[in-house]
Amino acid sequence: MRRTGLGAQGLLAVGALALTLTACQSPAPAPSGGPASAAPSPSTSVPSGTVDAETDPPASGPAATPATLPAEAQAALDQELIAAAKANNVALVRDLVGRGGNVNAKDSIQDSAFLYAGAEGFNEVLQLTLGAGADVSSINRYGGTALIPASEHGHVETVKILVAAGVPVNHVNNLGWTAMQEAILLNNGGPRQQEVVRLLLEAGGDPGIRDPEGRTALQNAERLGFAEIAALIRSRG
Repeated sequence: MRRTGLGAQGLLAVGALALTLTACQSPAPAPSGGPASAAPSPSTSVPSGTVDAETDPPASGPAATPATLPAEAQAALDQELIAAAKANNVALVRDLVGRGGNVNAKDSIQDSAFLYAGAEGFNEVLQLTLGAGADVSSINRYGGTALIPASEHGHVETVKILVAAGVPVNHVNNLGWTAMQEAILLNNGGPRQQEVVRLLLEAGGDPGIRDPEGRTALQNAERLGFAEIAALIRSRG
């Protein structure tokens, strides 16, 4: 009797067909030498034009304001500045001003970097202090502005700087003298003093302000024999 169904050869053919179909449905193997590449997930992709936080620092904000020094440190810095001004050390004054030194701070005898530079005719230091906000109306231990001793000493260029900076020309110190009176009373009436008086007159200096003895600048110039200064004052009358 003849058997029905698949013989051995038919079973082999069916098995081979099944293996072929399975292979066609499997994913492709990863390339040799590394794992399969995966598509980037939406959460890790970086849009074009976006700053990479790991490689690009955030934009910087406004410059930070220098921290205020403790009072003791500021006082020490200010005294160092005054000492540098008294030594006419321009480079050190510039450095100390840049570090926050106060050009209006005073020492034990009421000198500031500004006042001392003006009195002594240290013009580079004076210009630095003016640039750093010097108080042009500040006064020394004699109650005088920087212009008064500058005029007394005949520092012509310093007088020009101080007048241009706005130092009061007719301020009267504790001795009862203006810059003009001191220029006459405490010097020799020579060419530098004559030029100082001329500059003061041009800046609005009042020769009629009297000293404690009741004398005007003209009267003091005549009394001391400073004919050139007396002539300058009369020419302004």
